[in-house]
Amino acid sequence: MTTHVPPTISQFSQPGDLRVGGGALAQLPDVLKTLGLCRPLVVTDRFLLDTGPARRVMTILESQGMTPRLFHETVPDPTTDSLKAAVAAAGEHGCDAVIGLGGGSPMDTAKAVALLVAQGGAMADYKAPVRNDGPALPVIAVPTTAGSGSEATQFTIITDSVSQEKMLCAGRSFLPAAAIVDYELTLSMPARLTADTGIDALTHAIEAYVSKKATPLTDGLCLTAISSIGRHLRRAHADGSDAEARAAMMVAATQAGIAFSNSSVALVHGMSRPIGAHFQVAHGLSNAMLLVAVTEFSISAATARYADCARALGLADSGHDDGAAARRLVAGLTDLCRDLQVPTPREYGIDHEAWHRLIPVMAQQALASGSPANNPRVPSAEDIEQLYTSIYC
Repeated sequence: MTTHVPPTISQFSQPGDLRVGGGALAQLPDVLKTLGLCRPLVVTDRFLLDTGPARRVMTILESQGMTPRLFHETVPDPTTDSLKAAVAAAGEHGCDAVIGLGGGSPMDTAKAVALLVAQGGAMADYKAPVRNDGPALPVIAVPTTAGSGSEATQFTIITDSVSQEKMLCAGRSFLPAAAIVDYELTLSMPARLTADTGIDALTHAIEAYVSKKATPLTDGLCLTAISSIGRHLRRAHADGSDAEARAAMMVAATQAGIAFSNSSVALVHGMSRPIGAHFQVAHGLSNAMLLVAVTEFSISAATARYADCARALGLADSGHDDGAAARRLVAGLTDLCRDLQVPTPREYGIDHEAWHRLIPVMAQQALASGSPANNPRVPSAEDIEQLYTSIYC
C-alpha cells in the first residue's frame, strides 16, 4: 500500500450502529428501540412493495408494537418534485425517524426527507458547496443492493426538477444513524443490476483510494473492498443465488461507502451525475461507462496509487513495477466491463446529436459538483468534454 499523508486534519464518520450479516433485518426493531424511536416512515419503491421486502419490514415493525407508515412512491434518481409527497407523508404521520429501504434512490430520498422535515426549505439550499451538519430526523438505512454505499455515507443526490442538475448534498445531516446490511435482501437482484451496482461499489473504492482527500483510515477499507469485489463480482453476476459472493459484495459495498463518505469520490462521479440527469441512465451504469476512460486519463498523476488498486484486484503482483501495474488496471477494468456487458452511451440508445449537444453543459455541471477537484489529475472543462466524446463510441 502506498503511504498517503493527508494535507490537513481529517475527520472520519460512519453510522453509529451497523448490523451486518444474513438475517440482520430482524434486528430492525431493536435498532429503533435503542435509538428511542417508534414512529418511522418507511421510504421505499413500488418494486420492493410488490416483491415483498417492504411488507416484510412493516410486519417486523408492527409485531414489535411500533407504528410505521409506508411510503412507496420513490423514483429512480429522486427529484425535487418527487420529494414533496414523501415530506408530506412524514409530516402527516408525525414520524420520529425515516427508514430508507432499497437501493441508492430510496436511501437518498429518505435522507433528503429527514433533513427537510427538520429544517424546511428547498434541496437547492443544501447543495454543494454548502456543508450540512444541522438537525435532521434519524435515518436507518436498509440497502437491498450491493453498490451505492448510501447506507454509510454523508451524501445524498437529488435532481433539480427544473434544471435537471443532479445536486450533490453533503454533510453529517445525511449520515444514517444506523444501517442494516443484510445480504439476503440482494439474492433476487437481476444480473444487470448486480453488474451495475457492483461496478458502482468498485468505482467508489478506487476513487476513494486515489482521491486527494484519501486518508490512512480510508485506504485500508478501499483496498479490502477492491480485493473482495475482484474475487466476487463476476460470481454474483453469474449466479445470483451464490450466497458467499452476495455476502462479500454487500460488505464490500458498505466498506467502499464508508471510505468515500470520508475521502470523497472524484472525476468518474462528477461526470456520471450529468449523464444520469439528462439521459436517465442508472448511476452505477453511468459510472461503469466512464470508469476505464477516466482511469486511463488519471493514472499519470497517481501511478503508485492506481498500481495498488491493480494489485488488490489481482491484476498485478510485486513483480510488476507501478507503471506496468497501473496499465494492467486499465486493461483489467476493460475486461471486467466487457464481461459484465457494460454498454457505451451509443449502445445504450442515447441519441448521438443529443449527447454531443449536451457535452458542454454536462462538463460544466461535472465541474460544479466539486468532485473532479478531488481527482489525482484535475481536469479542465475541455478535458471533460473530450472524455465525454471519447466514451460515446
